[in-house]
Amino acid sequence: MRKKYYNMVEEMKGKIRVFCRIRPVNRSEAAQGGVVVVDKLDDHSVMVDTPRGPREFQFDKVFSAESSQEDLFQDTNRLIQLVIDGYNVCIFAYGQTGSGKTFTMVGDKDQKNPGIMPRAFNAIFDVMQENSSRFTFKVSAYMLELYNDRLQDLLISQAGEAHAQTQPHSPARRVEIKRNRKGVVFAQGAETKEASSAQELFALFQQACNSRHISATKMNVESSRSHLIIGIMVQSKNLTNGSVSTGKLSLVDLAGSERAAKTGAKDHQLKEANSINKSLSALGDVISALSAELPHVPYRNSKLTQVMQDSLGGNAKTLMIVNVSPSECNLDETLTSLIYATRVKAITNNAQRNVESKEIAQLKEVIMRLKSGQTVEEVDV
Repeated sequence: MRKKYYNMVEEMKGKIRVFCRIRPVNRSEAAQGGVVVVDKLDDHSVMVDTPRGPREFQFDKVFSAESSQEDLFQDTNRLIQLVIDGYNVCIFAYGQTGSGKTFTMVGDKDQKNPGIMPRAFNAIFDVMQENSSRFTFKVSAYMLELYNDRLQDLLISQAGEAHAQTQPHSPARRVEIKRNRKGVVFAQGAETKEASSAQELFALFQQACNSRHISATKMNVESSRSHLIIGIMVQSKNLTNGSVSTGKLSLVDLAGSERAAKTGAKDHQLKEANSINKSLSALGDVISALSAELPHVPYRNSKLTQVMQDSLGGNAKTLMIVNVSPSECNLDETLTSLIYATRVKAITNNAQRNVESKEIAQLKEVIMRLKSGQTVEEVDV
């Protein structure tokens, strides 16, 4: 009970919540002996057997290898309501290559066990349906990958992009990370598409996943070679008082940190791994600076940290899910991930609702109509 109420107080203070998920032993680890050195003690504690003795880590919630996708989402689902209410929310998965991040966030290939992302799509539209008598809603999304330190738009087909680049005087589409006056990060130049149902949003998501860079390594049959970044904007208008709120849900499946000797990465895979490790190192520097409350936080050192600037030390309600292997052969990487996650727990965000009054919302609508060349009557203002 003490831990439960402590966690509630920390969340109210703006602390980033951190979940830990221990995946089952896989075939490769079982073939090597499969000695389990990571164990869930209780709902908030993880014990790791190290050569120097047992080491305990505390988190907001711990999920064992037996936990299902549904179990994990039940503790994540309430963040969706905050997006509808006008808050910025970020959920991201962290861990070494092969620790189960993409399974946690995306799910399996045939979607028999969907992850947080597809479940979140359904939850958004379920909440909107429940509130449809009092609010009107508009949902839009962008989907990007950060590959070899370059942001790529996953909602533009590769064929379409290649065709655009062959046209004379047609500049290559460039996606850049910007922040608005409220500190909210957005992707300038990225294709943003509206969705009127969970099915439409999932179709966009499938398109994005099909365009993402993956390849096989010794650690993972389908290793993510890029960071997947999904931004879902939900605008809601209160039919009673006319106020408009805009929430953003950021869903991030980070590529895993890896050592070339373990993954067998060569040639272009080695270049990919170096880029991934460099961006994750920059993320670690940001986490260290924030947890130590240093005056300067090096967000600009990487596109990844720029993307996550409103999620770490920013204005978002943030949940980090650290994924770890239970096996002795991955002990070093597991300890590194758990230490990083412990630092993240110390970071405080200043989450605020993005709400505009009826008058401001009307003025913005008038300005948009004027920009598009439409006539505006005085009664509209």
